[in-house]
Amino acid sequence: MRMNKTVRRMFPVLFFMFSLPAHAQDSGSSQISTIKYGTETEIASLIQVLRNENADYLDNELVTLVDNTRNQKILTGVFGFFGDREKSGLEERAVRALKERDDEANETVLSAVDYLGKVKYANAAPDLMELLDTQERRFMNNAFRALGRASSSDKELALKTAEFLVDYYENRDPGDEFRREMITAMGATGSSSCVPLLVSLASNTDERIPLRIAALDALSKIGDQSGLEAILGCISTNDPNVRTAAVAALGPFSGEEVDRAILDAFRDSFFRTRIAAAAASRQRKLAAAVPYLKFRAERDDVPNVRDESIRALGEIAGATSSEEAIGTLKNLFTERKNSDRVRLLSAEMLMKNTGGKELTRVIVELDEAKKRNQTSLSNGFLKIIGEAKIEGDKNEMEDITRRFLQSGNVTEKLYGLDMAANNNFKSLSAEIKTLSADKSESISRKARRTAERLEIDLESDN
Repeated sequence: MRMNKTVRRMFPVLFFMFSLPAHAQDSGSSQISTIKYGTETEIASLIQVLRNENADYLDNELVTLVDNTRNQKILTGVFGFFGDREKSGLEERAVRALKERDDEANETVLSAVDYLGKVKYANAAPDLMELLDTQERRFMNNAFRALGRASSSDKELALKTAEFLVDYYENRDPGDEFRREMITAMGATGSSSCVPLLVSLASNTDERIPLRIAALDALSKIGDQSGLEAILGCISTNDPNVRTAAVAALGPFSGEEVDRAILDAFRDSFFRTRIAAAAASRQRKLAAAVPYLKFRAERDDVPNVRDESIRALGEIAGATSSEEAIGTLKNLFTERKNSDRVRLLSAEMLMKNTGGKELTRVIVELDEAKKRNQTSLSNGFLKIIGEAKIEGDKNEMEDITRRFLQSGNVTEKLYGLDMAANNNFKSLSAEIKTLSADKSESISRKARRTAERLEIDLESDN
C-alpha cells in the first residue's frame, strides 16, 4: 500500500516529535526551530528560559549549534549556560576558539576560556599555558583563572601548573593587574609547591592588601599545614580586611590554636570578621562555637552576621546533633516576632539538617502565614517544604503534597510537584497526570517533567 504524499512528508516530523522527552513535546518543536533558525536575540531568550527552568533537554541541540557557528553572542551565551552548570560537551569547540582566537571575537575567546576552567578540562592546560606565554594581555586574567581550575583535576598536572605560575609570578614581571588572578590560580591548583610564595605574600605588611587577602584565600584552598603559621599571624594585623581573610582561611585547619582564634574572632568589632568566624565554624563543624553563634544569631545588629551564624548552627546541628544548636534554631524559627528573614533561614536549616523532623511545625507556620496574608513568608515556607527530602516516615509529607496538587494555588502546585519528585511519590501519579493537562503552561510542563523523573506513564489509564 502506497503512502499518501502528505503523510510521507510528515512522517519524519511525527517520528521526531514522538521521540522527544515528554516534557518537551508541547514546546520542543518550537524551541528546536529557534535553535536551528533563530536570531541571536531569540536564542538568548531561549537560553534564559532554560536557565530559569534549570533544564537540560536541549543540550544536545545547543552543542550542535555551537559546533557550527561563530556568532559571538550565541557562543558566549551557550558557553556561559554550560559553564554555570559545569556541563561538559563543548570542550572541543572551546579549545578551537582558543587556538583560532585571531578569527574569533574577544568575547567568544574569553567565554571559551572561562568554560574550560569551570568544567576543569585538564587537556586544555597546555593550550592555556601557551596562550599565557604569548602575554596577550586581553586574555591573561581569564587564562590564569582557567588554568588553575583546569589543572586541579589532575595531581601531576596541578604540580606542573603550580610551578609554571610561581615562575611566571617571580621571573616574568606579569604586571600588577594580573597578580591577584595568578595567586587565585595557585590556590585553585591545590599544590603545596605554591605555599612558600603565598606565605611570603600574606606575611608581608608592605604588600598590597588585595594580594595579601588573595594569598590567604589561596593558602586556605591548599590547606597545607605549613601555611597555618602565616594565617594565624595575620589575625592580629591592624587591617580589618586582612584579619577577616585570615579568620576565613582557618576553616580547613584544626587544632586548639585554630579553635581559639576562631572563637576570639567573634569578639571583633569589624562585622566581616564575625561573619568569617561563623563561616569558619560552619566549615569546621565546630561545636565549641555554638554558644557564640547563638549569641550572634539572636543579638548581632548586622543581618549578615545573623544569617551566617544561623547557617553555621544548622551545619553543626546536622553534624553533631547538638541540642543547643537545634534548640536555638527552633526558637528563632517559631518566634513570630522575629523577622521573616531570620524565621525562614532557621526553618530551612532545621529542615535540611534534621531529616525533615520539623515538617509539622513548618506546615503550621505556613498555614498561619497564609491566614495572616503574609505572602512573602508563606511563599518562603513553601519553598523550604518544596525542597525538602524527608527521611523515615513520609506520610505527612505525602498528605501535604496531595493537598497542594489537588487544591493548591499555582505556586503550591508547582512546589507540590517538586515535593513529589524529591520524595519519590509515585503514589500521586493520578494528581500528576491531571496537572500535566493543566491550562497553565508552567504547571503542565513541570508536571510532565515530574512524571518523567518518576517514570510515570502519562498515556496509561492505570
